Amino acid sequence: MIELDDEQQRARDWFEALRDRICAAFETIEREAGGEAAFTYTPWRRTDTDGSDGGGGVRGLIKGRVFEKAGVNVSTVGGAFAPEFARTIHGAGEDPRFFATGISLVAHMTNPHVPAVHMNCRFLATTKRWFGGGADLNPPLPRADDTADFHAAFREACDAHPAAGDYPRFRQWADDYFYIPHRKVHRGVGGIFFDHLEGAFEPNFAFVRSVGEAFLDIFPRLVRRRMEEDWSEEDRAAMLAFRGRYAEFNLVYDRGTLFGLKTGGDVDAILMSLPPVATWA
Repeated sequence: MIELDDEQQRARDWFEALRDRICAAFETIEREAGGEAAFTYTPWRRTDTDGSDGGGGVRGLIKGRVFEKAGVNVSTVGGAFAPEFARTIHGAGEDPRFFATGISLVAHMTNPHVPAVHMNCRFLATTKRWFGGGADLNPPLPRADDTADFHAAFREACDAHPAAGDYPRFRQWADDYFYIPHRKVHRGVGGIFFDHLEGAFEPNFAFVRSVGEAFLDIFPRLVRRRMEEDWSEEDRAAMLAFRGRYAEFNLVYDRGTLFGLKTGGDVDAILMSLPPVATWA
């Protein structure tokens, strides 16, 4: 097992606790919809380039009536980046050793009126230490009130921690990051995105916890708001086309996908973000 210091252990413990609470909330929604779907959990281990223990994680997956496919993954890994990749990572250019722990979540919904969503929070250590993460809403059929409520939740999370949270900056960062250049469209209706949040651990960790709590509060409310709405085959077709663009972004531009593949992560967990079904016209 890789050895963790106090900050690393606290971050890991909180990410794992958040996973458990999110999974329980999703399973509750499934039961409310008359289903019995539950998460299945698959552990995995990582071997570093020198053959030493590189840590690992647990991949959680649910397929049900409401959640067509949702994955909630937690990983805690360490080791050394390949030299070429190390030069692209904050603080790893001169020393390729790293530690990373985090939670990553993607939910693709059965009803086209229920928005898909992505959320992740992470803590990394190279020669520098920082948090990153955020959440963004991805509705195939956008609704203005859902978008407004989602953004309001994360504005509140940012405003509660002014030493770390900067809602206008993080919202613009999300708009810039979750953009598909070859389509000239955004992946969804945005949210917040932040990276390289350095400095004092305690205020930054408090802010990241607030981001996780905001997600756990707002997204289940949006699901319950829409999951009983009627939908048509035209709505389903629009959702599948939207998912095609979602897949394009994750495979071509997403830095988290690249990070996982470059660091020897679990391929099934990394590609969990891809939708179960998509179309390209």
